[in-house]
Amino acid sequence: MALRGKTALVTGSTSGIGLGIARALADQGARLIFNGMATPEQEESVRLELTERSGEISLYWNEDLTRGAQLLPALAALGPVDVLVNNAGIQHTAPVEEFPPERWESILSLNLSAAFYTIHALLPAMNGRGWGRIINVASAHGLVASVHKAAYVAAKHGLVGLTKVVALEQAGRGVTCNSLCPGWVLTPLVQQQIESRAAQEDISVEQARHDLLLEKQPSGHFTTVEQLGQWAVFLCSPACDNVTGTSLPVDGGWTAR
Repeated sequence: MALRGKTALVTGSTSGIGLGIARALADQGARLIFNGMATPEQEESVRLELTERSGEISLYWNEDLTRGAQLLPALAALGPVDVLVNNAGIQHTAPVEEFPPERWESILSLNLSAAFYTIHALLPAMNGRGWGRIINVASAHGLVASVHKAAYVAAKHGLVGLTKVVALEQAGRGVTCNSLCPGWVLTPLVQQQIESRAAQEDISVEQARHDLLLEKQPSGHFTTVEQLGQWAVFLCSPACDNVTGTSLPVDGGWTAR
């Protein structure tokens, strides 16, 4: 229980990657503050699971992360946070000339600006305690681009850049900041993309999954949310006391091309 006595905030953690990371941190004894869109039933289910895993009562932080500076009082009210995982994000695809401006704004707000505000609010207390871990869930698209993903690629590149700046500013102060850059992860959202592709191309779901993977991910295998959770645990460990400012691809070779 290496994180016993620590509090972790994981944004976008009611499902998918965020929930996988929250579970892994809870298994190490961290008290979890989880966040995301959830029905009351989902909220209660996640809260009970994380509490059971960690032995510490978890808290659902029901905040709209696109509120910008208006988030700051709500963040201050959380109290000390030792581990911050910025995971919340959304996606939209369209050619640049057809990209809806309102979608551009919403993606930049949630995928990038929200991370700035959480770091801005929680970093001073980490410095005061001389220990903190900031993990930004970027993407392979924080390192390379794909067509029709202007806002997502811009936001994730920005998140990688923000990671480096925070790491440089905190170097030697006990606070590290790193990015995880997963490729394809089989989350419910990605499963929807696969099923949509199968319908559009009139192929089987299995063929659509195979084609999606091999277009980008040479390994031919999805990264799992459990693997990303273990990466987050590793970044919180003493082995990573001097690992900061990195962007760690967990992408089956996607960015090696």
